[in-house]
Amino acid sequence: MTPLIIISCYLILLFVLGQVSGKYFRGTTNDFFVASRSIGPFLLLMSVFGTTMTAFAMVGSTGEAYRIGIGTYGKMASWSALIHSACFFFIGIRLWSYGKRFGYKTQIQFFRDRFESNAIGVILFPILVCLVIPYLLIGLLGAGSLVRGVTTGAFPEFFSETRGAVPPWITAAIISFVVLSYVLRGGVRSAAWANTFQTLVFMVMGIFAFVIISIKLGGPTVASQMADPVKMIRGDSIPSIQFFSYCFIPLSVAMFPHLFQHWLTAKSAKTFRLTLIAHPLFIMITWVPCILIGVWATGAVINGVPVVPAGVNPNAVLGIMVGKLTNPLIAGLVASGVLAAVMSSLDSQFVCLGTMFTEDIVLHTFKLNRLTENQIIWIARGFITLIVLITFLLSLANPVQIFSLGVWCFSGFGALFPVVFAALYWKRVTRAGAISSIIVAAITWFYLFRESGYGINRGYLIADAMPVVFVFIACLLTLVIVSLLTNPPSKETLNKFFPKEL
Repeated sequence: MTPLIIISCYLILLFVLGQVSGKYFRGTTNDFFVASRSIGPFLLLMSVFGTTMTAFAMVGSTGEAYRIGIGTYGKMASWSALIHSACFFFIGIRLWSYGKRFGYKTQIQFFRDRFESNAIGVILFPILVCLVIPYLLIGLLGAGSLVRGVTTGAFPEFFSETRGAVPPWITAAIISFVVLSYVLRGGVRSAAWANTFQTLVFMVMGIFAFVIISIKLGGPTVASQMADPVKMIRGDSIPSIQFFSYCFIPLSVAMFPHLFQHWLTAKSAKTFRLTLIAHPLFIMITWVPCILIGVWATGAVINGVPVVPAGVNPNAVLGIMVGKLTNPLIAGLVASGVLAAVMSSLDSQFVCLGTMFTEDIVLHTFKLNRLTENQIIWIARGFITLIVLITFLLSLANPVQIFSLGVWCFSGFGALFPVVFAALYWKRVTRAGAISSIIVAAITWFYLFRESGYGINRGYLIADAMPVVFVFIACLLTLVIVSLLTNPPSKETLNKFFPKEL
């Protein structure tokens, strides 16, 4: 019961923090959606990093390292450390400047103005929602797997089917409630406050778990010697082409709608400096411990018995390692850290979906501009609640591996990178080019996703390359060819987004 008590105390503390942050809510749509564009350097760093690190980075990376080895760090974390900061510099700052100048609150508003098209919003909204929901699922599934691992035996008389552990659906329900409690209260401002607290928690607890498990296994050297030597040292399980094709996946941050919204909250362009410098370091601090724990799990033995049973679901590896190699107190603290990583992404994603629905569907598409600000906020809250309910119900289904689901989700966003890059830097890109490239990318992505068994085939490759490469190429070629064959944007639009001083 000890881990459960600690987790409960953490969730209560987060709930209270959310209510306190809600008191600073100014009651306006500008504050609910973009925190009145008043977020400083530290809060921006914490909210941006927190929303990009979820169960994919902790539970998923540990499971993937257990499955294929230490190369997991190279193919995801190292690429992310470099590409994320590049996207923040070349995409984030420029989008922030347009957002501040023209009052944007969503990605779709920018694309709609840049491409002089209402249709692009109608097409892009369902695609973004369908890509964000799997991202939300990653969080709920990861949290459920970990809590199940560290609470085994707590309720044998109630949950015999999970060996007395708290069932994942209960964890998902409680987390959804806590996140909703502060998101509905203060919007993106409350999310930024909560993300700051939660980012500090999961970074500290990740290092803490690494140190304790290392000591329990006899130190890093002994733990590494016990691990499967192929997975500890060699990277034969990752073809070179596949490894390099992973660089397309971190490009997804340029198209994350929730990250776009956090960029808009920045007080000034200088606010981005700390994020550009510290984000790569934070990735290393977060990923290295989790991946080494996953590799150590391949050979970890206590009293002649493997710590992780053969054939276990990779999603459960982190929970098993923490549950068996630490005491209940530490297990509870570490579990709280993983929940912090999960919820620091969920809140931002919930808010961004509510913002897009309200601003781009209700107010723009249906022209309901006579609504009061309070009514607009309540519409956003209603849609956020609906998305939470849908995500929770989907989490009850039999899930695929978290890492695999995450890769497909990020591949969809990453494949759309040419659209946002061209919108910012290529004057000749046209409305027809953007719309057709989005449609082609969506069709190609779905076809390949279906071919992979909807993510079940974790080793699905095309000529040893990740599917994202081919979706990206399809999007890029369509964008360029169609743009060159159609009429260029109007002079008014070009003057608006490419003034002479730029």
